[in-house]
Amino acid sequence: MADLFALPDLAYEARAKARGARAVAGLDEVGRGPWAGPVTACAFILTGDTPEGLTDSKKLPPRRRAAMLPALRDAGLIAIGEASVEEIDRLNIRQATHLAMRRAVEGLAIEPDHLLIDGTDRPAWVDRPHDLIKRGDARSLSISAASVMAKTWRDEGMTALAQQFPGYGWETNMGYGTSAHLDGLKCHGVTPHHRRSFAPIRKILCP
Repeated sequence: MADLFALPDLAYEARAKARGARAVAGLDEVGRGPWAGPVTACAFILTGDTPEGLTDSKKLPPRRRAAMLPALRDAGLIAIGEASVEEIDRLNIRQATHLAMRRAVEGLAIEPDHLLIDGTDRPAWVDRPHDLIKRGDARSLSISAASVMAKTWRDEGMTALAQQFPGYGWETNMGYGTSAHLDGLKCHGVTPHHRRSFAPIRKILCP
């Protein structure tokens, strides 16, 4: 139980480098569960010092995440990848998440030779040494950095969409299925940014 309260460290990165890796990228995603908006992934190669207190983005309040951004941008190479609502509906959320992850890795300025992937679901495209790490965003600093960047990027995107489509509460619920979001759907209907393959949206479209 002790490691539930421990901060992430560089143990996984060090082991990968001891096996010969030169560029180790942490990989994480956010946005699998919402009813609206894209799924977003970030690949992060640490090259410098991370900000104090870095951990799983879900454990950090928005102001703390925002305060970390300048230091995180200075601390490594970063790439964001997304899969659109249309891709989520066409492929399914699992495959769309893997697509967003691949785009993030392909967007890095240098090609990583080892991946640290949050979770236990290995994307089919992974063709290099890697570690699947359960709760990796709370155990590996590279994944933690990716987690914070992906979360911040997607939250900013959903806040911007909320200005175009007010009434759904996206600026606070980020597209997740809250009561405010459901009320917005009842009042305003389904937008182009809703995931039509998700049961709550499909039920509204096809009652």
